[in-house]
Amino acid sequence: MGKITVETCEIEGLKIITPQVFGDERGYFTETYNYNDYKEAGIDMEFVQDNQSGSVKGVLRGLHFQIQYPQDKLVRVVSGEVFDVAVDLRKGSKTYGKWFGVRLSAENKKQFFIPKNFAHGFIVLSERAEFAYKCTDFYHPNDEGGLKWDDPDIGVDWPMPDGMTREDLVISDKDRKWNGWKEYVLSQN
Repeated sequence: MGKITVETCEIEGLKIITPQVFGDERGYFTETYNYNDYKEAGIDMEFVQDNQSGSVKGVLRGLHFQIQYPQDKLVRVVSGEVFDVAVDLRKGSKTYGKWFGVRLSAENKKQFFIPKNFAHGFIVLSERAEFAYKCTDFYHPNDEGGLKWDDPDIGVDWPMPDGMTREDLVISDKDRKWNGWKEYVLSQN
């Protein structure tokens, strides 16, 4: 392996990947993805779609999931910094309903692997951020679900960008309307 370091998280299946970076006076070089290295690390996936978004400081996107067509995701930040969150939606999992978060930045070059059946979201901590991710299924426009980003039953401890409060966050109307954890669990029974 050698080119990547993989850390497991307290929620089984989630992984933080740190690629090897080669730097000199010109800048740096890193492989952002190599199938063989990821396969050796236990991430043997066929990624079929790459997505990228740009957001300004204080944008919070999520918590999203796919209903009928769940996706494994490999996420990273190309520029700026975000706090990235995954919530376990796997029924029967010992961490069902628990969340885990990690700072991803252009500087630390970390990546976050999120398996199927997790809700996902992030908040932009820098002035701007470019967020890129690979998916194992194509986007299906009518297949999106979500959880309320600030639901107390989930309890994500979102760090606030410098100089901002929760009231200053930029959140889409769609993301403001998602139900909380209790409603989600009821809908699954």
